[in-house]
Amino acid sequence: MHHANHFYGHAHVMAQYCGLDVDPAPRILGYLQHGWNIGDGLAPGTPYAEGSPLFLWSDQTRRRAWSLGRRNTVVTGAPFAYLLRIEPEPEDTPPREGTIWYPFHGWEAQEVKGDHRRLIEQIRDVEDGPVTICLYWQEFQTARVRRVYERAGFRVICHGYRGQWWRKTDKQFLYNQLAELRRHKRVASNRLTSAVFYGTVAGCEPAVYGDPMVLHAEDPTFGGQARIRRQWPEMHGAQVDLAVARHIANEELGMDYVFSPEVVMELFGWTAVRDRLAEQAAGLADDIPSAQPLAGVEHTGAHR
Repeated sequence: MHHANHFYGHAHVMAQYCGLDVDPAPRILGYLQHGWNIGDGLAPGTPYAEGSPLFLWSDQTRRRAWSLGRRNTVVTGAPFAYLLRIEPEPEDTPPREGTIWYPFHGWEAQEVKGDHRRLIEQIRDVEDGPVTICLYWQEFQTARVRRVYERAGFRVICHGYRGQWWRKTDKQFLYNQLAELRRHKRVASNRLTSAVFYGTVAGCEPAVYGDPMVLHAEDPTFGGQARIRRQWPEMHGAQVDLAVARHIANEELGMDYVFSPEVVMELFGWTAVRDRLAEQAAGLADDIPSAQPLAGVEHTGAHR
């Protein structure tokens, strides 16, 4: 199905969770939400094959999708929730220190415009420990942006390339992100994003502050930043209530909706892949098929 299912190595994380040692990861028979959003789980403008399953992060997103006429919806939780099951935090992890800061970024079709030097001043006013700036791959490759933060004395990193059209996906993206989050005491951004929620469930103290910047031709369909600040005011500020933030993050990432590997494989159409891998291990087969739908299995309206 849609190539966005493989963004950030999501399909690879889910395949590893299911014990499917296949590269590339099998295609998911449906649309897997690839980032936190305030709509129906699909990125604005995503072509949608009517009736195809939507695998969504949270029940709140499922309800929004339902209100927009999306009936075949399943709340599976975010791939990051599964990664936490795959990679539990080691007991001997060194003490956390400092802040990992995610400046709001654009993507291939939309650029972000804003004053990075002003943002640096705001970060210095708030953070009292070492700061790691994590840039999206485009901003990281653009020396003009990266050097502004490097010259400010910050450590500047990138988790990897998101991938596009099933090519050049960094399968370690989420693993890299989790490892970095676990190094830091705080996670912050100038907009409420997936990274802030990831950091919160990974043990960081979250914060959202600073110039939110402007995304070129930003889609206002679902209310944009004004709605986000109205609906999630508890997540905004240089200091937020940690208990409240963790509750919200758990809900938005669907931490209570993590399925067993067997159920995930059934939902994604991966049981044929599992069976062929077993046959191959037994010396009975030589190739691994793409995912195939299960005859007679319906998921319409399922959310648990």
